[in-house]
Amino acid sequence: MTPRSFLLTPELADYVHASSETPDEVAADLIAETAAMAARGEAPATMQIAPEQGAFMHLLTRATRARKAVEIGTFTGFSALCIARGLPEDGSLLCLDRSEEWTAVARRYWERAGLADRIELRLGDALPALQALPAVETFDLAFVDADKTGYAAYVEELYDRMTPNGVVLLDNTLWSGRVLDPQSDDDHALVALNAALATDPRWETVLLPLADGLTVLRKR
Repeated sequence: MTPRSFLLTPELADYVHASSETPDEVAADLIAETAAMAARGEAPATMQIAPEQGAFMHLLTRATRARKAVEIGTFTGFSALCIARGLPEDGSLLCLDRSEEWTAVARRYWERAGLADRIELRLGDALPALQALPAVETFDLAFVDADKTGYAAYVEELYDRMTPNGVVLLDNTLWSGRVLDPQSDDDHALVALNAALATDPRWETVLLPLADGLTVLRKR
């Protein structure tokens, strides 16, 4: 039940995993526990990012020399683990999420990885929490993996809070291909967002066919 892109066959997904940075014991155990929760119906399996996406996000965090990061939508904490590991020792990651149950799993693995001192978790609705932050250039990196109808508002609020050349990552922007035949509110929200970002002069934008679609924005 390792997460994989809908664009890949199981065999090709295995090849991608084998050809990318291998999750260490802590990350592998977190992936396995989350998959077990999904198998028991305690959590949706599709909410966890794929291992190769985690490796990419860790690499990007290091490559951009990000020092302050924010995550909207934490789930069981794998993406936060990958980002936090890419930060310097004096770096920090702010996580915004509504679920105390799922983030309790995240906290255990952050502690085990020795990263708890770099990660602050705030529980509650993400948009008011984000709006409550000072509207000053603070974050070098942001990752959004939350309610799809809220993405446009999150991007708008993040803009003033990102440093020059700051990078925002938006997950699920291919939405298992449903962007080609939108039916639900989530589908239509992502289609509208993708179209708007492609022509937004404030951001340099690329939608990567990684996992379920990962949009990368650079603040101009």
